[in-house]
Amino acid sequence: MMKSYISKRVASTPPSGIRRFFDIAATMPDVISLGIGEPDFVTPEPILRSGIAALERGETHYTSNSGTYELRRALSEHLTRRYGVTYHPDDELLITVGVSEAMYLALTAIVDPGDEVIVPQPCFVSYAPEVIFAGGTPVTIGCKVENAFQVTGAEIEARITPRTKAILIGYPNNPTGAVLTRERMLEIAAVAERHDLLVISDEIYDRLVYGIEHVCFASLPGMRARTILLGGFSKDYAMTGWRIGYIAGSPDVLGAARKVHQYTIMSAPTMSQIAALFALQNGDEHVQRMVDEYDRRRRLIVSGLNTLGLDCFEPHGAFYAFPSVAQSGLSDDEFADKLLAEEHVAVIPGNSFGEGGAGYVRMSYAQSYEKIEQALERIHRFMHRHG
Repeated sequence: MMKSYISKRVASTPPSGIRRFFDIAATMPDVISLGIGEPDFVTPEPILRSGIAALERGETHYTSNSGTYELRRALSEHLTRRYGVTYHPDDELLITVGVSEAMYLALTAIVDPGDEVIVPQPCFVSYAPEVIFAGGTPVTIGCKVENAFQVTGAEIEARITPRTKAILIGYPNNPTGAVLTRERMLEIAAVAERHDLLVISDEIYDRLVYGIEHVCFASLPGMRARTILLGGFSKDYAMTGWRIGYIAGSPDVLGAARKVHQYTIMSAPTMSQIAALFALQNGDEHVQRMVDEYDRRRRLIVSGLNTLGLDCFEPHGAFYAFPSVAQSGLSDDEFADKLLAEEHVAVIPGNSFGEGGAGYVRMSYAQSYEKIEQALERIHRFMHRHG
């Protein structure tokens, strides 16, 4: 019998808790999925056509490892215009295969064996595993609903050790919909400064905010040099399948990330880069139209959940509601399993997103208004039996 050749750090990492519910839901009729973290909108037609035109022109070859210069230049101008932080297209911006690759590059570039990365949770399911895959140790902090799921500077500082190298934050947040206030960001910035740490800031949902302005972490005083900024086009422009993102940072960090990118990926898809360039230059009205519709759905689902006794704080970003299921008397796993089996509504248990998520479920409102109404009716029936 052959011995196992699987690395211990991969073998010891559990699979994503999200996929199980997608797989089950796919086998059931009449399922309303509030589980998927993906826009239900098709990529806006003009952006779609720009990608198709690129293919028809025969633009099917590799680009520069860093991405096309035109896209990097437009992205630099975009970040300057929106957030007042400027990155040079030559050596401070790198186009990636979605933000997933950007996260991998950031951690692989900076983490040595034994290094610790502080990871506030609940957070996207890949954060802690990616730290492990890079050879580091994730140090998690469970955020509390009493703080609107915003991590505090004091909570971070309490977990710092001599081995801490970076703080990894993702706001607007998946799964909670929380947004960090500027005051909280300044607390984190002060901690990073005092302890000479980097901050990896995943801002993939930067344009999807409601009634507030997004603050780019790198735009805070003194933070540009300490921040590794991650962003992309999947959520804001409904371009998930195009797989296009970016990493921005200082030339030394970007040089290391580019080296990993060169050997691992080569370059992001060419037609996707061309479509992303068009999106940056012409996509604002389409983004705003989607944001307005998400906001309409957000108000529907939050008020509906609160009416049903599933207490839900108000999310100000992304497209997720994160209600407590305490009123049902069920755990988050039991709630999600029974709701799917009995009413054919798919949601994700909060514990899938780490510390602080137990007792909650993630419900995505990247679903049509009518489907959300139907889902709330089914949850109403469910709560009559279990609430």
